[in-house]
Amino acid sequence: GSLLGCPARLLLPSLLLLSLGLPVLGAPQRLSLICDGRVLERYILEAKEAENVTMGCAEGCNLSENITVPDTKVNFYAWKRMEVGQQAVEVWQGLALLSEAVLRGQALLANSSQPSETLQLHMDRAVSGLRSLTSLLRALGAQVRILGLSLLPYSVPNPASLWAAPLRTFTVDTLCKLFRIYSNFLRGKLKLYTGEACRRGDR
Repeated sequence: GSLLGCPARLLLPSLLLLSLGLPVLGAPQRLSLICDGRVLERYILEAKEAENVTMGCAEGCNLSENITVPDTKVNFYAWKRMEVGQQAVEVWQGLALLSEAVLRGQALLANSSQPSETLQLHMDRAVSGLRSLTSLLRALGAQVRILGLSLLPYSVPNPASLWAAPLRTFTVDTLCKLFRIYSNFLRGKLKLYTGEACRRGDR
């Protein structure tokens, strides 16, 4: 039946979106705030600013231990041939690892002998940005379920339980490299995936 004829089907996802503090959007409207390109671009700009700030700093930007991060390189030919659900899994895996890496970087910076207030500010913004992006992606997953589209393995995926090929990773030893990975991930896989998910949802 139509969505209008099945209001009960909308209740659970609507409650989910309200609990995230996000608007409950109907089918004719945007699927999620992340489908507004300006939202993602704001986070990309913040990540790029953090990378630029750390490019010129010396010892203050070195990490006391290596941090594992996702490989952000994209094979565009292979990416376009992937099912959008597979793309979602890869994005969620990368987002989960990147979030862990940034949180670890935040802890290492806080425990350093003389943490820079500027660096702390950019690190705090990165942590906040990744949390917000995670919430927006969960909202996008809930909305595409409302529309009957299978873009994600689950309405609200748990990255630790998702099936996928092993995630390619490497380690970084400076804040500059960490912020570069953050920026590249947002400009690459995350932007590609959300663009496709939003386009499919608007059909």
